[in-house]
Amino acid sequence: MNPVPHCGISCPTTWVPLPIEPSDDVASWSKSTAAELWERSKAAGYDLDRRTLRKDLRDWAKDSRGREPFYAFAFYPDGLDTALGLLEVDLINPDELAPPQISRTDLPAGPAVRIRQNFVAEGSPRRGPGILLQTVTYGILPTGSESAVVLLMSWTAPGLDEEMEAAANRIVQTVTWTLEVSSDDVSLPSA
Repeated sequence: MNPVPHCGISCPTTWVPLPIEPSDDVASWSKSTAAELWERSKAAGYDLDRRTLRKDLRDWAKDSRGREPFYAFAFYPDGLDTALGLLEVDLINPDELAPPQISRTDLPAGPAVRIRQNFVAEGSPRRGPGILLQTVTYGILPTGSESAVVLLMSWTAPGLDEEMEAAANRIVQTVTWTLEVSSDDVSLPSA
């Protein structure tokens, strides 16, 4: 029997799920999502530039798609037409996970390593040259799994450390993991 992994996560509405499947229509998604975020911000008393918002959504989705994570979310608080952070969940081999630099913790999905790190990253055309990239990474080894689930939250805006770390610490509590066995993988004894 080959177990099929299923990973789940729940984020607040300010964390917008990004379309990461190759079949997803990013252009249509960015247009409709920009309209939704514009309406949400308008109701909160803010006026956003829809074109800037649509382009930012599209850029973040394309950026995450290149890494092929299970899930990707961009942080869009009301009143901002550019994302303040990125959250991705992926699966890696535990041997690829660096030794814990900060702490170990137990989460509902299983034991985890939490790494908080700041470093200077090479800039990309949309983010500019040489940026301070701040990250919180959780490597979770779900009970019964041979692979680790990785949740990575990163941000470049200064002054958000406490808020972003607190958000990562809350969201990681919602990660779920189940293994399902498909009926095709079950072999019955011959009679």
